[in-house]
Amino acid sequence: MKKVIVVGAGILGASTAYHLAKSGAEVLLIDRKDAGQATDAAAGIICPWLSQRRNQDWYQLAKAGARYYPELITELERTGETETGYAQTGALSIHTDQEKINKMAERAKLRREDAPEIGTITCLDENETRERFPLLGGGYSSVHISGAARVDGRALRDALIRSAQRHGARLIEGEARVLYENEQVTGVEVQSKHYVADRVVVCAGAWANELMKPLGILFNVHYQKGQIVHLRTSNQQNTEEWPVIIPPTDQYLLAFADQKIVIGATHENDVHGYDTRITAGGMQEVLNKGLELAPELANSTLDEVRIGFRPFTPGFLPVMGHVPGWSGLITANGLGASGLTMGPYIGSQLAKLALDMAPDINIDVYDVSKAIESNAE
Repeated sequence: MKKVIVVGAGILGASTAYHLAKSGAEVLLIDRKDAGQATDAAAGIICPWLSQRRNQDWYQLAKAGARYYPELITELERTGETETGYAQTGALSIHTDQEKINKMAERAKLRREDAPEIGTITCLDENETRERFPLLGGGYSSVHISGAARVDGRALRDALIRSAQRHGARLIEGEARVLYENEQVTGVEVQSKHYVADRVVVCAGAWANELMKPLGILFNVHYQKGQIVHLRTSNQQNTEEWPVIIPPTDQYLLAFADQKIVIGATHENDVHGYDTRITAGGMQEVLNKGLELAPELANSTLDEVRIGFRPFTPGFLPVMGHVPGWSGLITANGLGASGLTMGPYIGSQLAKLALDMAPDINIDVYDVSKAIESNAE
């Protein structure tokens, strides 16, 4: 039985630990519980098929992540995890320009040829669009994508961790320090206690560089701060099955049960340190854009604001695999704003690598060396 330590219990680490434990490995999951973890703040849209990003390597990974969700959720529900935060509600990609609506529909139909999980693609007029999401303002037509989904990052992470624990994984809180002899990683130290492992998998997101630096590795990961607003609407309709709203801007609306509406999020690149403050400017940006989409939300209750740091690696392309020059050290990072789309699937691939199994995809294009600048002093 292989002993594997996973450092970082966000969506990526939780998925890795779950897949390892399910496969029979002896798993220790360690998390420092830092404020600002991306998963802790995230409410995710699972709908990569309309993206206009030109990077095909990113798209192939996002598409694989979206395709994997139904299988994973079915597995978790079979073990009793009914609160996964996931629902295939569909999505409305909205616009005021009918020509752009038509182009979105064409793009979706082309991509459905190798991604049938997109489901049904339907163009809706303004009235039909508002019937699906009654709080939406006037003037918007849409493309409805039936296979799209939304997920609450906290709920899914917790479901994965609970399921991993049922398969024998252990979870401890504390700061991990990677132990090694020469270029062989042997385990970690947490609060002066040593834990031995055959493999250490680092899923530390925005904090990965400080974990890697003592090994002489300068891991090039930067992060973007996101502030996301949770509202409680006075609208008494059942909001749980409302579709995700994807506007032409960088904001979005997600509906959950009990009249909860999420507006997100800021994309703050010039952040000094791990600044978890809720800022007036951030709230103004999110609320202005959100209320422009759904003016009736002005009368809703402000429930909470969540802060998260999205990690990015060079070229805004995730990296995953064995760390070059080291034995027993595996990592993945740089999932950015697509963390909830890709994270569960990438975790399944990290588990395979840790167990000396071949991954399901060619991970060469996501080579970890692309995120390593040079040896740290």
